[in-house]
Amino acid sequence: MSYVAADGRYGPMPYNRTGRSGLKLPAVSLGLWHNFGDDKPIETQRAILRRAFDRGVTHFDLANNYGPPYGSAEINFGHIYQQDFARYRDELVISTKAGYDMWPGPYGEWGSRKYLLSSLDQSLKRMGLDYVDIFYSHRFDPETPLEETMGALDHAVRSGKALYAGISSYSPERTREAARILRELGTPLLIHQPSYSMLNRWIEGGLLDVLEEEGAGCIAFSPLAQGMLTDRYLDGIPRDSRAAQGKSLDPSLLTDEALRHVRTLNEIARERGQSLAQMALAWALRDKRVTSVLIGASSVRQLDDSLDSVNRLDFTSQELDAIDKDAVDSGINLWAASSAH
Repeated sequence: MSYVAADGRYGPMPYNRTGRSGLKLPAVSLGLWHNFGDDKPIETQRAILRRAFDRGVTHFDLANNYGPPYGSAEINFGHIYQQDFARYRDELVISTKAGYDMWPGPYGEWGSRKYLLSSLDQSLKRMGLDYVDIFYSHRFDPETPLEETMGALDHAVRSGKALYAGISSYSPERTREAARILRELGTPLLIHQPSYSMLNRWIEGGLLDVLEEEGAGCIAFSPLAQGMLTDRYLDGIPRDSRAAQGKSLDPSLLTDEALRHVRTLNEIARERGQSLAQMALAWALRDKRVTSVLIGASSVRQLDDSLDSVNRLDFTSQELDAIDKDAVDSGINLWAASSAH
């Protein structure tokens, strides 16, 4: 049966302006980092994407190397897009990124003009798109002049292959420099995509201030701390979890001390009438400089639980004070090297 989007899809979801731009993003966006490669059934992927759009998620975020294997998330998304979402293209914000290892040889990663623009062309072909809405430099390249990397983003926009330019995991200093270069080129920096959660609060140390000054938005990835800020690990490590499978969460991080903090946060969430995941997402959105939070989902049920976070976004000062005592760094920032330069 052909897909027809729900009539009421623009009801409960809040939409936030991205910095000083004209673009609004849903408070909760869907990332395809996990669960959209060839290791997952295509019909499960289709069900998640349909449900997300039916609930007002207009932003789907990808990268060239999402899978496994590399590129398969874009290919699978492209198949589903052509069958289900092509008619809704003007209602969607689709983003992709380039910066990490993608193909062999010296031109298959980092931030050169050759790699970024070649990767964008490949991504568009895999997804069957004429353009993406946002094209990101996925990480800072310490060996390529920032003028070259930002020049490639500017070219992507001017060529019509992207509408906006973004960066991911850049330090506050490099973010300011990137924004200056892009502004001088005439393509403003739209958005920064950093990791951010109650257990990884690095962006509070200056990045959010820079983004506010530069008029750029912020979309936080891994707001559930690779799954730690859910109920999955409260009583051990499930066999089908990221930690058990070695996917972006090292089991050694699940220390007694870390889990003690997580269990306390879970109690606060229960008192608020939310799941831990819902509270974690709402907490990340408490700062108005955070435009959107980027979630993953392995099932429609998991997606629905996360999207229900928008039903309770307010916090009392007492709740925030209580959360602060256990919202502590837990060594989970896998992307720290990129933002350390």
